[in-house]
Amino acid sequence: MNEHYIWTVILVLGVGTYLIRFSFLGLIGGKDLPEWVLRHLRYTAVAVLPGLIAPLVLWPAATGGDVDPARLSAALVTFGIGLLTSNVIAAILCGGATLFGMIWVLGAY
Repeated sequence: MNEHYIWTVILVLGVGTYLIRFSFLGLIGGKDLPEWVLRHLRYTAVAVLPGLIAPLVLWPAATGGDVDPARLSAALVTFGIGLLTSNVIAAILCGGATLFGMIWVLGAY
């Protein structure tokens, strides 16, 4: 790859990203959105976060892509505490404690 090709790709991707964001912020930024759109937008984080976290739990790079019982149990505890208490801080703290506890018990690292 030469320098011209790399800069072309960067510029095209930058313009594409700008146009995607402008379609929401520039064209409909000052208008009220319909209720059904707002209802669907509320679920964006719920849809994106599992997609970001699942590969890190099921195929962690730290173990070469093998399922790690410490990470899997920490994810399950975090999910369970979050579901039961609806408290994000408690879920994070319990999940972190489970992760470090399981690493210590298993002597993995």
